Amino acid sequence: MAEAERDFQRLDLWLWCARLRKTRADCARLVEAGAIRINRQPTDKAHARVRPGDVLTIAQGSGDRGRIAIWRVLALAERRGPPTEARALYEDLSGDMERD
Repeated sequence: MAEAERDFQRLDLWLWCARLRKTRADCARLVEAGAIRINRQPTDKAHARVRPGDVLTIAQGSGDRGRIAIWRVLALAERRGPPTEARALYEDLSGDMERD
C-alpha cells in the first residue's frame, strides 16, 4: 500500500510534521517518555497510529511550568512544511485552560 493511500500516520512522524519538536527523534523520545495520550489512552510507542479525528493530550514541560496541550488531528501530513502549514494539521482544543 502506498504511503499516500493510508488512513493513518506514525505518531512520531505526525508530531514532527506538526512541529511539536525540532527533530523526529525528539518527538519519539517524548512519546516513549509517556507524555502523549491518544483518545485518552496512554501510549509509549512512537509507531502508534494517528488518524484524523483523534485527540492527542500532550504533556509539555514539568512541575509548575508544565503545560497540557489538547489537539484534535485534522489531517495527516504529507511533509514537514512551514509553521502555517503545520497548524492546519490540528485544532488546539486546550484554549486558555487554567491550572489549579
